[in-house]
This record gives sequence, structure tokens and C-alpha cells, in this order.
Amino acid sequence: MEREPINALILAGSRQGKQDPLALYAHVSHKAIIPIIGKPMIKYVTDTLAKIESIDKIAVSIEQSNIVKNILPNFIQYLPACAGPSASIIQAIQTLRTPLLVTTADNPLLQPEWVEYFLQEAERSRCDFAVGIALKQQIEKDVSNTKRTYINLADGSFSGCNIFLFKSSQSIQIVRLWQKLESYRKQPLKMGFFLGYSIILRYILHRLTRNALKRRIFKLTKVKTHFVLMPWGQAAVDVDKPDDLKLVNTLICER
Repeated sequence: MEREPINALILAGSRQGKQDPLALYAHVSHKAIIPIIGKPMIKYVTDTLAKIESIDKIAVSIEQSNIVKNILPNFIQYLPACAGPSASIIQAIQTLRTPLLVTTADNPLLQPEWVEYFLQEAERSRCDFAVGIALKQQIEKDVSNTKRTYINLADGSFSGCNIFLFKSSQSIQIVRLWQKLESYRKQPLKMGFFLGYSIILRYILHRLTRNALKRRIFKLTKVKTHFVLMPWGQAAVDVDKPDDLKLVNTLICER
């Protein structure tokens, strides 16, 4: 059975319009155009997505299209970046509709095989929203010289892979939840009350599982969430720091 056509969004804007520290380090205006082996980072991402048959439109969220327009194919659409990634995703869902695949411009290692696998697993789960993750042991096996940020749960520590599928219209509630949590980031008591203190306590005690987390998300949003375990450790490697940039240059050279 053929997969339902989907649109894709690449987040390439700077947070609140401020220059990214890595872009400053690389002497460019945006992280998206940092060269890797002479090719802008974002071009690796658009090239990968263009190879996926089920992807229809590909849009880039950035402050001004002319920042990348001369280095990307003519079929790319552009959406003006909002104040933060969550607002940009909401705008994209309202413009491009669902299903919407979302990734980031600093994800140059992304491969067509990974995207196909992610979409297949998301489809199989019958979820509203899917997020790609890689387990710590897989990352350390495949990329032993990287440092990632991990979420430590009872059934495994994992890192995000910067790939998301907003499969149904209901999935926009996930982004609204994200915005709510962002608004509470300096008010831990409110965040605890909102998420549920039992969830926070179980996380602190390493007793929280992915299934328990999915149940809590559903209670808060009525969104069926699925964590897609990516069998490639490199899928969790994005470019946030100078060390990441050096690592990704090496990995792409090795390919």
C-alpha cells in the first residue's frame, strides 16, 4: 500500500532572531549555511528529503529566504521563522497541514534510509505524533567520540534525533504543550503541577518509562505519541558545538 503523501519542514531560523554561537564561530549569519566539506549544512538535509518519494512539498523556515535561496533548489518553499521553533512549527502545520515531517538544518547526517524507516515505523504505530530517538548504547556503539544530552528513563537512556512526524491535526497540541512548558521553565512549581509531581518523582528515581510518559502526554493533549527507536547512533548527531562540526566533517568524509 502506498504511503500517504506528506510535506516536510526544515527549521533553519535563529532563536528569537539572535545569531547562533556556532554561526558566529564559523563566521556566517546562520548555522544552516555553515559549510561541511564545502557544502552548506542545510543542502545535505534538502538533498536527503528530495529523495523520499512520499514527500511532496519541502519548506524551509528562516527569517529571510535570500539567506539560503541561492544555494537550494527552486522547488523549496519558504516560511518566515517565528520567535521560536514551536511557533514556527505551528505556523507550518497551519500552512502545510498534516501529515508534516519536521527536521532541522543542523542535521546534515540525515539519510534517506533513516527517513524511510522513521516514516514506516510511525505509520505502523497508528500514532498522531512520532519522534525519532536513539538509545545511549546505540549511540556509543556507532559514534563513541560524541557527547549527547540524554533523557534517562527506566527502560533506557536516549537522545533525540531531530526528526518528528505530526501525523494528524490533533498533533498540533504537542507543540502547544511544548509552548506551555517553555512558559513555565522559570517556574518549577507550576511546571511540576502541570506535568504531575508523580511523573517528575518517577523520573528523578529513574522509574519513569517511555510508556508512562506517553500516557501522561495523552492525558494532557489527547495525542497518541510514538517513540521510534532509530537503529543508527549517528541519527542523534546534530551540529550544536564546534566539536560536533569537526565530528560531522569527519563522518561525511568517511562516507
